Parts: sequence; C-alpha cells; structure tokens
Amino acid sequence: MKTIFQMEETKESLIFKGVAERLTLGITRILENMPGVVDVRFVEREPAEKRSLLSWEQKNTCILPEDLRDFYLTTDGFTLTWSVKLDSECVPLGLMMINSVARLCPLLQPVSLFSLPNAPSLADLDWEENNTESGTGHARAAPHFDSRCRIFELDSCGGNGKVCLVYKNCTPGVVAQQSEIWFLDRSLCWHLLTATFTSYYRLMITYLGLPEWQYAFTPYGPSPQAKQWASLYQPLTFSSELSLADPAGDSHLNKLDPTKAFKGKAKTPIPKKKQSTQCSLGSTAKSQGSTGRHSGGKR
Repeated sequence: MKTIFQMEETKESLIFKGVAERLTLGITRILENMPGVVDVRFVEREPAEKRSLLSWEQKNTCILPEDLRDFYLTTDGFTLTWSVKLDSECVPLGLMMINSVARLCPLLQPVSLFSLPNAPSLADLDWEENNTESGTGHARAAPHFDSRCRIFELDSCGGNGKVCLVYKNCTPGVVAQQSEIWFLDRSLCWHLLTATFTSYYRLMITYLGLPEWQYAFTPYGPSPQAKQWASLYQPLTFSSELSLADPAGDSHLNKLDPTKAFKGKAKTPIPKKKQSTQCSLGSTAKSQGSTGRHSGGKR
C-alpha cells in the first residue's frame, strides 16, 4: 500500500511540475541558475470554477477576455516570488502576481452611505479630460475614473502602482467586451502596457517580476535602485527599454571605452621630450650668442 501511495504522490508531483513549467514558461529554472538568487517559490493553486467566472461577469457587467478566462480555468491566480542573498541574508526581490477571480475587484469601490456628500473621489480627476483629448492626435486615450470605464485590479505592484484590466467606452447597463491592460502609477497617471492579457503575462515573465518594472513603460522610468537591480538580473531587456524611455541615454549610461580610455599612456611623454630638446637647443644658442657678445665687447 505504501508503494502505491508513493507512486501516486510521485505522479502528482510530476504532473504539478509539468503544469508549473508550462505556467511559468520555464522561468523558475532560469532564476535558480542566476547568481545570488535563492528561495524561488511558485504557489500552486486550483483552477477556478466556471460558475465563479460567470458570476463575476454578471456582477460586473463585463465579459472576461478569452485568454484571461483560459488562464483562470488553469489556475485561480498566479504568485511567484524569489529572493537575493546579500551578506548571509535573504532579501525578497522578485514578485510576479495576478489576482484570483475573487480578488479581481473594481478599482473604484461604490460610494458608501456613510461618506460625505461632497467628498472628493478619483472621478474628480476627469474634469479636464474633455479639453485635453482634442490635442492628443493618434495617441490612445487614457482610461477614465468615472462611469465611462470599468477598471479591475490585476496586481497591486507592491504599493508602487496598480496593473489594471480596463474596459473603456462603457455604457451603463450594457455588457462591456473589449479590454486592455494599463498601469496606474503612484501619481495617478495611466500608461498602456499591452492590448491583451497574454502579452502582459509574457511581459511579466520577461521582467522576472523585478521591482517597478512597469515604470519602464513610463516617460520617467523606474527609480535608481530599481535600475540597479534591473541591470544585474535583466540587462538586455532593461537596456533596450531604457533606450526607448530615454533616447539620449547620456545621463544614465556611462559610455566608457577601455580601449580608448587607457590607450597610449606611455606615448604621452614623447611630445614633452621633443619640446624639452628644442628648449635646450634654444637655450644653448642663446648662451653662445651672449658669450659671443661679451667677448666682442672685451675686444
């Protein structure tokens, strides 16, 4: 009996490893082989039930995108964390998270009965949108905080912002179908990440869940500390996104070429030697002329 149970456990573990490998796109093995990376953890979750997805759609008057629906039918949310060992201490660094269906909540909660009648809200930030939208040209319009959009939080980003599933151009009582993935930074400005959930999922895996990686898609970029972590653990992706965020790049990148900076150090004294020989020849000529004058005077 023990052998049968052990065989079943090994089968279940192999099945879980296969599912985890497909979900993480093999990123766990890549992280484990990186220098200094420890404690890579992927949280196993059961698939969401179809009735919970239908209940969410009916409650929020929105149709989940097909790729996000398939994701929830595979796993009800996603959590992968990893740490870095610094001075014999494990420092949590990477975090990849997608909220479960139960936590896919609206960004704007309904007004409470106990709130003040004239209390400010995020919808007050949209008062000047009608004046600014006319000059945007071909730029994609940012989401609104009022009833024109339905916004749901996918990831809280560790307090550095929010990744949201956004339905735009909504009409009260009409089911919304088209959605996009946007990033709301701490200054309450919107930045488009991807048009589909699948593209965002791949982007999250590519950036390894590094701190503030979403700010690579903003005009001002991540903080200096986040840039240092990105240069250590994702230099190729980080350098390309940095060039997009800052076309000049002179203020961030040190373009030092060692072959040019340390080339020909021994050759620098050569022109000085030529100048010294010329000076010595001139001084001897002057001394000979002065002695000739003195001898001529004595005669």
